[in-house]
Formats: sequence, C-alpha cells, structure tokens
Amino acid sequence: MKRRPVARTKRKAKPARRSRRETREELALRAGQLFARLAAEYPDAHCELDYRTPYQLLVATILSAQCTDARVNLVTPEFFARYPTPRALAQAERGDVEELIRSTGFFRNKAKSLVGMAQALSEQHGGEVPRGMEVLRTLPGVGRKTANVILGNAYGINEGVTVDTHVTRLAARLRLSRQTTPEKIERDLMALFPRADWTLLSHLLIWHGRRVCIARRPRCEICVVNELCPSARVPRLHPDGSSR
Repeated sequence: MKRRPVARTKRKAKPARRSRRETREELALRAGQLFARLAAEYPDAHCELDYRTPYQLLVATILSAQCTDARVNLVTPEFFARYPTPRALAQAERGDVEELIRSTGFFRNKAKSLVGMAQALSEQHGGEVPRGMEVLRTLPGVGRKTANVILGNAYGINEGVTVDTHVTRLAARLRLSRQTTPEKIERDLMALFPRADWTLLSHLLIWHGRRVCIARRPRCEICVVNELCPSARVPRLHPDGSSR
C-alpha cells in the first residue's frame, strides 16, 4: 500500500531586517568625517561663477538659475562690459538685457529681475550690495539661496548653507537630511555642521556632485566618501584595483 506523500508546509520568509536608524550622535560623527574627506579631496573648492565684485556675483547668481555656471561665465564678460555698475544696469532697456542673456534661459524673467535689482541698489542702497540676509531678500530676483551665495562668497559671512540641486541630491544620498525642500534641508545641514564651515560645505557638496556623485550614474567606485555613504552602489576601487 503506497503512502500518500506528506504535504510540506512552506516556511514563511523572515521579514527583511530593517537597518537601525542612525542616532543623532552617530550622524554628527559621520558628518564630520564626510566633511574632512571632501575637504581633503577638494582643497580648492570655491564658487565657480566668475566675478570680481559683489555686484558681479549677484548678477551671475541670478543668471545661474536653471543654467550652468559655465554658460553664465560665457555671458557675463560682455554683460559687465556693457553694464559695469548697478547704475548702468538700472538705466538699461530690458529688451537689450534680454538679448544679452538669452542663452542662459528664462531670459525675460531674469532681465526683469536684473534691472529691478539694479534699480533697487541704486535708489535704496547707494549702488552697493547689502550685507544682510533680510535686506538682500527684498531685492528683485533674490531669494535665500542667492543671498547665501552673496554673503558667504562676496562678504565671508556664514548666514546659512546654499542649497542647490547638487546639495539637495547629496544631502539625500548621504542621509544628511530626509527633507525635500531647500529650507528644511538647509536647516538640517546648519544643525549638523559648524557655522564657520557653512559656505565651504556648499562648495564641497557642489564640487563632489558635479564631478563624482552625478545625478544619473554616480561614480561610487571612485568616491572618497563611499564607505560613509548609505547609498553607495558598489565598493570603492583603490589605486591597486582592490575594493577592500
């Protein structure tokens, strides 16, 4: 008499173990290590917009919205030759400005902001770019990000962290912030890093984002912070070809 095969019950798969969430102290320690490695990798990190004066940096930063720094740097020499001061730009015909900056994109809105900004500087600030966050943000075309760029680079004032698309991307990949809006990401970064490092932090993240941690295919295999990055896809390759 044949025995009926005993039906085997399938074992339930164990739920995937969730990685333990980093404590605040562990995150702060890792953030410091990230900063040190990036600073060593990019000792010359700086704002890549070409400028000589606060006015020139302000113009270049407004032009850089939705545009590469390289493209802006192609446009600004002729722009500053024609409009060397806020007073000169304040008297410009908007159509002339539009033609000059057309290749940077959104040229109509940018021209409106530039002329309005120059008029405000000439009429309310004696032709000088202000040194305060709140007063800068009253200028046409100037939000918190642009104000941070001006204060940190033209005046050496660490009022905040400049959060652009690169900083947003790296803050998420490095798990420095779980927020999605620039204001909240900036707040998280300001809490993690010393005030004296805020401007340099932006430069380091931007440089790394442009050169290694690019948007579509991050080059994890050559990343100096690979071991510290929760999003690393592959191990880092060392000079001898190993991934130890």
